[in-house]
Amino acid sequence: MVDETIAGDAGVQEQGRHAVGDRSGRALLVIGVLAVALAATALFSLTWGASDASALGLVRSWLFGATPGDEALSMRDSVIVYDIRLPRIVLGMLVGAALAVSGAVMQGLFRNPLADPGLVGVSAGAGLGAVSVIVLGATVLAPFTALLGTYALPFAAFGGGLLTTIILYNVATRQGRTSIATMLLAGIALGAMAMALTGVLVYIADDRQLRDLTFWQLGSLAGATWLKIAGAGPIIILALATTPFMAKGLNALALGEATASHLGVPVQRLKYVAIVAVSAAIGASVAVSGGIGFVGIVVPHLLRLAIGPDNRYLLPASALLGACLLLLADAVSRTIVAPAELPIGIVTAAVGGPFFLWILLRKRGVVDL
Repeated sequence: MVDETIAGDAGVQEQGRHAVGDRSGRALLVIGVLAVALAATALFSLTWGASDASALGLVRSWLFGATPGDEALSMRDSVIVYDIRLPRIVLGMLVGAALAVSGAVMQGLFRNPLADPGLVGVSAGAGLGAVSVIVLGATVLAPFTALLGTYALPFAAFGGGLLTTIILYNVATRQGRTSIATMLLAGIALGAMAMALTGVLVYIADDRQLRDLTFWQLGSLAGATWLKIAGAGPIIILALATTPFMAKGLNALALGEATASHLGVPVQRLKYVAIVAVSAAIGASVAVSGGIGFVGIVVPHLLRLAIGPDNRYLLPASALLGACLLLLADAVSRTIVAPAELPIGIVTAAVGGPFFLWILLRKRGVVDL
């Protein structure tokens, strides 16, 4: 009986390798196209906005000299491009990659395509940690903020996201099986509890903090600075750097925890690393950009349709597409009502909401692929 089980597992693994091999060429092509698309989108974001400042114009002025009388204009363009747009682009790429990859990792960990940090309360928990520092950073949490300085906000958000993820996993998983219904309901409950506590903090905030919190909760890259990137960037990069090492384990986990263990995957260690990485990436992202939803569920789904479920290709492709989509959403948010700015969370929700509904209808068989 044991030999038959081992032979069956080996057969499944071999079939998986053949299935992946059929799409590996397409996956590499898609990753290459996404890399080029991301570079083009970043260049577009650098030159497009409410102001007519252009990076190409700055390059021309450096190469050929500024036109007499235009020195002040060239200085203004330099500030807009390098102190406003460029940090925004870098932060958008980091946050977009973090949200998309976190969604892909959570879907692999829970073995369910509906898992997403925003839907299951992880983002709300991270938001609670960040709001706590914003509102209480000068009073109750003063020692914490004094100790960590620039890193206080992302670390607080990381702590909130980590605690929420651990509770969610323990509630939804029993005897190695994760219940999707329990996961979604527990996520809704945890998100509601986090939002209730966040509401208490918003209630006691002063006028200046309220203005910051209102715009921050809707999601925005408007406050992007090199200082924020220095605080959240290393955390996001470190979290993303761990995900390629999870790819094979997540592939094996799709066959079930028992099968993955038989194949030599350290399942418990994989769970812990995945939970910490997702919490760190989401926490740091929420701390600097607020609540931006649906990126983590839209991007992995689109890529699975194109390149399949192999996480060796899905994770890097998710990082590239997530960064690209968030830059496009940010370009829309800062130009559609220019010179004002629409919170980016509204743009992603307007696109992600109908997409999520389509996923649900497709799973019920109401719509076909």
